[in-house]
Amino acid sequence: MRIATWNINGIKARLGLLELWLRQHAPDVVCLQEIKSVDEAFPRAEIEALGYNIETHGQKSWNGVAILSKHRFDEVHRGLPGDDSDEQARLIEGLFSTDDQGVVRVCNIYLPNGNPVDSEKFPYKLAWMERLIAFVEERLSFEEPFILLGDFNLIPTGHDCHDPAAWWGDALFRPESLEKFRRLTNLGLVDALRAVTDEPSYTFWDFQSGAWRRNAGIRIDHLMLSPQAADRLEDVVIHKDVRGWDKPSDHVPVEGVFTL
Repeated sequence: MRIATWNINGIKARLGLLELWLRQHAPDVVCLQEIKSVDEAFPRAEIEALGYNIETHGQKSWNGVAILSKHRFDEVHRGLPGDDSDEQARLIEGLFSTDDQGVVRVCNIYLPNGNPVDSEKFPYKLAWMERLIAFVEERLSFEEPFILLGDFNLIPTGHDCHDPAAWWGDALFRPESLEKFRRLTNLGLVDALRAVTDEPSYTFWDFQSGAWRRNAGIRIDHLMLSPQAADRLEDVVIHKDVRGWDKPSDHVPVEGVFTL
């Protein structure tokens, strides 16, 4: 089973790119972030024509997440528990049945950016991460293959950044954010990419300052695995070439390959 994450940065603006990539690679499950579309306006027909089932958790103009799957959904859950007043569409989870592993749980997140740090956006990011920790702890208690993936808006280490000094202090790379991320990983999650390589690897290049041309990237799109999923991991592929396509997203697809 091939499971990918991609911050599409607007489904309507990148639909052609998504269709092209799906035709070229045909992953089993694709988790999209920042679709920037309400559920009713999501371009279902074009994607269903490529053989995918679709579940969305959308929001007008901002945020929004979706799961595309060649497998039928057994269950779908929308929204991060813990704050009934939170209206931002940032989490969708799908459960799928496999021949030999029973249920596989795929949770797609678009973690808050948190900038500017001196605004209400940074406390919201930290509070959201605190709720995520509680959510993941519950999911891990099921002791099943669980894949938490998406745009985490978090640089795990200086090794995941072209210029750590330039990024230090940003909401993506500062002590408070990293402390929450460490608590998340200490629950027992495995960073899929770092399980297969130690090479510097980026998933995001800003549109400004020639970041793509200079390879001035950062790694903020992650697949985090329960022990049961990590045992089935074969490889991780960063589709870096997609960043060089016409009118791309600033993120690229990251794909995990599993024997599920």
